[in-house]
Amino acid sequence: MMFDLKRENLRQDFLASLVVFLVALPLCMGVAIASGMPPASGLLTGIVGGLVVGAVSGSPFQVSGPTVSLALIVWEIVHRFGVAALGVIVILSGLLQIAFGTLRWGRIFRALSPAVVQGMLSGIGLLILVSQFHVMLDDKPKGNGLENLLAIPQLLWKVITFDDGSHEIAALVGLLTISVILIWERLPVEKLRGAIPPTLLAVLTSTAVAVFMNLDINRVQLPENLFSALALPDFSLLGKEGWLLLQQALTVALVGSAETLLTANAIDRTLPAHKSNYDKELIAQGIGNTICGALSALPVAGVIVRSSVNVKAGARTKMSTVLHGVWLLLFTLVFPFVLRQIPSAALAALLVYTGYKLLDIRAAKRIAEIGKSELLIFAVTALAILVSDLFTGVVIGVTMSAIKLLYDFCKLDIHKTIADGKITLELVGAATFFSLPKLADALEALPTDTELHVDFSHVTYIDHASLDLLMKWEEQYKSQGGTLTIDWGVVQARFNSRPGKLVDEGVKVPAASAG
Repeated sequence: MMFDLKRENLRQDFLASLVVFLVALPLCMGVAIASGMPPASGLLTGIVGGLVVGAVSGSPFQVSGPTVSLALIVWEIVHRFGVAALGVIVILSGLLQIAFGTLRWGRIFRALSPAVVQGMLSGIGLLILVSQFHVMLDDKPKGNGLENLLAIPQLLWKVITFDDGSHEIAALVGLLTISVILIWERLPVEKLRGAIPPTLLAVLTSTAVAVFMNLDINRVQLPENLFSALALPDFSLLGKEGWLLLQQALTVALVGSAETLLTANAIDRTLPAHKSNYDKELIAQGIGNTICGALSALPVAGVIVRSSVNVKAGARTKMSTVLHGVWLLLFTLVFPFVLRQIPSAALAALLVYTGYKLLDIRAAKRIAEIGKSELLIFAVTALAILVSDLFTGVVIGVTMSAIKLLYDFCKLDIHKTIADGKITLELVGAATFFSLPKLADALEALPTDTELHVDFSHVTYIDHASLDLLMKWEEQYKSQGGTLTIDWGVVQARFNSRPGKLVDEGVKVPAASAG
């Protein structure tokens, strides 16, 4: 849907944009803090996500902005290469996304295994939870996810023993924030819950308490002028560390694209009459990231929470997404003093709760129902992200999925039945060189003085190596006095007669034979 200036649509889009704005405002700043960047950079990304990406989006109801899934990647970039390199990396990721969309690769990003995707989200959730738990207690996060996790017991001991007063106060503010969210989400009156987003109410409550009681805790650092937070990317770094920066850009582009298109897919399922243009959406995200990189802001991506809120609030066109960016810009320019009163612990508490929700134990149970191997892929992906980094974890997960797929493709089951003195060997699956030892063992274990029938009716693929083994074994079996029937005619009919046949053209299988 494009912009529709009908009065009813304008009214609905206006109301929906206000709700999305109220949800996006605290999350933009919270994600920036989790990324090791000033809150202003998150607000800039939210503004670009609304005004630019929203205007050219291929998924009109999708809301783009800074996202939790990219927060840890940005944090690593900033600490490894510096803020000046972030702009270059985000620009490169934007150009890559534009290329992906132009080449019509949008659907490829939807082909990721659900176990890998859920493992990625759970790993991100765990990383966010353990890192922002420290910020929620006015402490600094450690070097990586595992260090953050192992340091939590010591930090909790400091809080329990009142070792440092600032930790206790921040912990209470964080606890208050999460408590308000939990209570508000469980109110029996649905209209009341829908009128005010729980994240906004939680931040307002914590901020009011902090201001009223004049609490000595960390607050949001926001410049007097939003545009003073702008910085130009340092392109001279391309000459020094170009390949490393390109690797980081590819990571940002892949993760951001995957989350964006997964979100678009989720919206399409919610609204069956609406279908997103995935390639156009990739180009829109690429344009947004190119602009965000030029501003040295956070990378932009489609976000499921804000997009879901947009749909539930009754948005009719992409105008609601664009307007939410307008409200972010106006509020940041006109009321920055209000934002500077927000406790950092309150925003960190939002992310701790978000990280917990991303863990999604119910999704793990659904994956377990599919199979133990899928659950293993899910768990290994999540743990690999925790102990290493997001890119490594996803690569490990994708590699495990590819190995499982290769195993399933090459799997051959051999069923032996004996009836009336006759042995039937039924082959089910793919007869390839991977399964050659298994097939050879099954054949060699057969007695040579019986009548044997080899059934190919359930073979999905047979390669040169397997055919060669069977033909040689047929000659050997007959020479030892056995009676053998192999359905060579079935093999020829099912494979050699098809266009693009699977059997090597150089192999001439025998004519159908019996005994």
